[in-house]
Amino acid sequence: MSELIPAPRAVEGPHRCGVLLEEDSTLWAAPGTETTERWLRATLGAALGLPLRPGPRDARGVRLLVDASLGPEAYRLSVAAGQGVEIRGGDPAGVFWGAQTLRQLLGPEAFRRAPVRPDLTLGVPHQIIEDSPRFRWRGLMLDVARHFMPKDGVLRYLDLMAAHKLNVFHFHLTDDQGWRLEIERHPRLTEVGAWRSRTKFGHRASPLWEEKPHGGYYTQDDIREIVAYAAERHITVVPEIDVPGHSQAAVAAYPELGNTDVLASMAGGTGLSVWDDWGVSANVLAPTDNTLRFYEGVFEEVLELFPSEFIHVGGDECPKDQWRQSPSAQARIRELGLAGEDELQSWFIGHFDTWLSARGRRLIGWDEILEGGLAAGAAVSSWRGYAGGIAAARAGHDVVMCPEQQVYLDHRQAGGADEPVPIGYVRTLEDVYRFEPVPPQLTEDEARHVLGTQANVWTEVTEDQARVDYQAFPRLAAFAEVAWSELPAPAQRDFAGFERRMAAHYRRLDALGVGYRPPTGPRPWQRRPGILGRPIEGAPPNR
Repeated sequence: MSELIPAPRAVEGPHRCGVLLEEDSTLWAAPGTETTERWLRATLGAALGLPLRPGPRDARGVRLLVDASLGPEAYRLSVAAGQGVEIRGGDPAGVFWGAQTLRQLLGPEAFRRAPVRPDLTLGVPHQIIEDSPRFRWRGLMLDVARHFMPKDGVLRYLDLMAAHKLNVFHFHLTDDQGWRLEIERHPRLTEVGAWRSRTKFGHRASPLWEEKPHGGYYTQDDIREIVAYAAERHITVVPEIDVPGHSQAAVAAYPELGNTDVLASMAGGTGLSVWDDWGVSANVLAPTDNTLRFYEGVFEEVLELFPSEFIHVGGDECPKDQWRQSPSAQARIRELGLAGEDELQSWFIGHFDTWLSARGRRLIGWDEILEGGLAAGAAVSSWRGYAGGIAAARAGHDVVMCPEQQVYLDHRQAGGADEPVPIGYVRTLEDVYRFEPVPPQLTEDEARHVLGTQANVWTEVTEDQARVDYQAFPRLAAFAEVAWSELPAPAQRDFAGFERRMAAHYRRLDALGVGYRPPTGPRPWQRRPGILGRPIEGAPPNR
């Protein structure tokens, strides 16, 4: 097999003869393949110094076409001497994934932005690759609320996702520590909510602070650009607007969204600021009609910006203390005939499930939305292990499997003292490669509700792009193979073979400028000596 990641379903060859890509190589693109045609010229052409001019279908260059017999996202890449390179896709996305495979076959030079050896002639050996994905949802979640990532960094991560055939970008835009999305009708969400006065450096128990303001946000035109850039790469952007917990930044901007009858009795009154610490804030949204109308306005603008089927509403880690203490919240529980605070949270989520459904969208939330009764029609991101996903699938709800103990990439990669700001369990490259998204407890019918899987990168202790790179790679490459390829059971997976293929892939990542963790451990400048983390010893629970 060629040294491809993720591994394709079937490879015939490669054989010694093949096809050279040269100055006069042409590119023929059938209707439906325009996004791949543009990408090949702009990315592959720039890297190799090739114009890839339009040419006839029978030329010995590169040919792109849609072949609906192949199925969604599937492709067939054929390389034959005297016939050129042909990429057939079951749909436009399949053609694009085939082009990503072609890029890997051409070597690490194809991953640069300009040619480094202009006189180099690149060839592709004679072979046929047939491939299709295991899951329709192959996701990466990036938290830009705790530490803001500027727009160019987000676009770069979309390119990295595309290079690994990942197709869902879960964009965590709001939290206690920052609101990152411009909402025109509520300008204080970014005027106030996008900035905090300082930042804890390390875990929340750390005594260290970075004593300068941190923040930033994306304008609506920034978001349109990000969504369009993702769509050109056949990636869907799923926005997350967190309710009713993880909302202190919103309450800081608009205090009337909070439980004012509780906050007024506290020292300092209702004047909250954007939170500068980590953890779970006790300041949650008040269950009032005003709050519902406010967030309906937010979601109206979100729907205009994001055409995705799913809208993520968070729904996780919502402390109930303020609701228990609030006369207004207790009166609302009685008015609605609810059994308590858990059902109040379920009512809150259910309201937006109904609201989104009426507009042709689907709600997805973290598995806490199961508490107090699962909202009708909602899908679940199962993060607290497998249990939430199992319960949701058995109840007939769709699930994305992203268990914290397995695929939270902010967790540490090794147990050594040099690992920077160590958080959580040790999750090695091999651990991620042996992750299985479909719980064995599910029947075949129940397992059909597993839409796919997602790796999550939270950024409390991941303060910039270099740290995100270190935490994500190379483990995201292993995760991509789990999400795309038909692998055997975890214990039977050929990790040694994957490591051999990674030797070639590291050179691609080098060409892309990815600051990954080397197999031998962190480089000196990747360490963070003396910065307190929160390591958890032992094997993580697998439930």
